[in-house]
Parts: sequence; structure tokens; C-alpha cells
Amino acid sequence: MKETKSLNMLQQEVDTYINQFKEGYFPPMELLARLTEELGELSREVQHKYGTKKKKHTEVQKELADEMGDFFFVLICLANSEGIDLEGALQKVLHKYNTRDKDRWTKKED
Repeated sequence: MKETKSLNMLQQEVDTYINQFKEGYFPPMELLARLTEELGELSREVQHKYGTKKKKHTEVQKELADEMGDFFFVLICLANSEGIDLEGALQKVLHKYNTRDKDRWTKKED
């Protein structure tokens, strides 16, 4: 059975991994550049799978889940380096959507 981890647990796991190296976290601007790079790779896979711009036969097809994992890892690194609790940040955003935007979209009929 697959173990479920909270976002806080995942942040701690990434922190433990990064802190085993002398270099530690990259500076924020470098992490942002890496995050942008990973988003570009994810975008390329989505474009290939659903868009009109398909990959060349010489380009390797990757899994969307793998690209999302790479993006998420770097996002966690950036959050950790800035002392941001991603679980708390997400809870805050969800509250905003559930209050401010609760009537913004057409709800499905039950």
C-alpha cells in the first residue's frame, strides 16, 4: 500500500535531502530559473500530448507525472529556502477560492 505524506512531510523530506550537501539550497533567483525550466518541460509534454505542436520523432517523450514531479520538487526547494509552509499557503488560497470566488463559476447540478 502506498504511503500518503502530508505536504509538510514532503517539505521536510526535501529539506533533509538538500541539507546533506554542503551547497544546500540554490539562491532564490536560480531556483526560480530552475522552476521556469521545469515548467517549460512540463509545457512541452502537455503541448505534445494535447496541442498541435507534436514532438519530432527524435525527441524523447516523457511522462506528465514525471515532469510535474520535477516542477514540484523545485517548488518545494524554493518554498523551503524562503521558510514558506506550502500546506498553510495552499490552505489560505483554498479559503480564498471558497469565499471570494464561490459564485464565480457555474456549479454542476446534483
